[in-house]
Amino acid sequence: MIKRFAISVLLLAGVCSPARGWLLEGHHILTLSAVAALPDEVPAFFRQGAKTVAHLSIDPDMGKNRGTPQVRGAEYPEHFLDREMLDVEALPESRYAFVKLCYEHGVSPEKMGFVPYAVNEWTERLAVAFAEFRKWPDNPHIQSKCLIYAGFLAHYAEDMCQPLHLTIHYDGRVQEGGEKLQRGIHLKVDGLVQFLKMEPGDLSRDQDVTPFENTMSEIMREFEEGFALVDRVYEMGPNIPRYDEENWVPNAEVVAFAKDRARAATRFTARLYLTAWRLSERLEIADYVKREVWDGE
Repeated sequence: MIKRFAISVLLLAGVCSPARGWLLEGHHILTLSAVAALPDEVPAFFRQGAKTVAHLSIDPDMGKNRGTPQVRGAEYPEHFLDREMLDVEALPESRYAFVKLCYEHGVSPEKMGFVPYAVNEWTERLAVAFAEFRKWPDNPHIQSKCLIYAGFLAHYAEDMCQPLHLTIHYDGRVQEGGEKLQRGIHLKVDGLVQFLKMEPGDLSRDQDVTPFENTMSEIMREFEEGFALVDRVYEMGPNIPRYDEENWVPNAEVVAFAKDRARAATRFTARLYLTAWRLSERLEIADYVKREVWDGE
């Protein structure tokens, strides 16, 4: 998703997304990679459902259809957070504490963005769905729900690993007079996964996939690590190819950076999946939830 600037490429008839992270094919590749990196303790139906999860990882961007302005407006800020807009040492762990802090500092939260909160909330949604699976392992509706939630989680987690989703300089370095240097850089970075023809097997290989102990703290750690790379992205900017460039001379630093970010996105997403699975073991499903009756199991 290319954040907050118009592009001329139509996603589908009537759909134009100004905020596509890693481009759609990139999300598909990264999500296949994340599922492939999972250990065997994650249920087989989930690992075998990689193509479905990858399909659904594109859906958050589908909500940007200009013909559905309400969902577009609600969806838009889920994909980024412009860290410089709030001059505080650390961000709160909950969405509404963050919203309160924004208002206290005169910042519009929907302008700043919510991506780390979207990541955490979808991780917990997936954990609840996994808890249902543990109780009703043969229920196909619950299995489908797990794959759907995982697709949405993948999208936001992968977006958060693209440094230009974390800064006010999302598509060009903003100057004092409002001018932007290197306008168009966001699309170039978004296109690197597909431009370099990265393969899920390569991205998932030898990944250290462990669960998070404190999920939101680790999400914020990942956020800050990505935010620290913004200056490096701009230093490489002139050497980064557009996704449709035909005569690019390979640049070793750009290639290494792109692969590092893609592997980081793969690992981060896989760790969130494993975290959700482990968390689900500790969750209780109330007795009044009678899936076996309602679903005819």
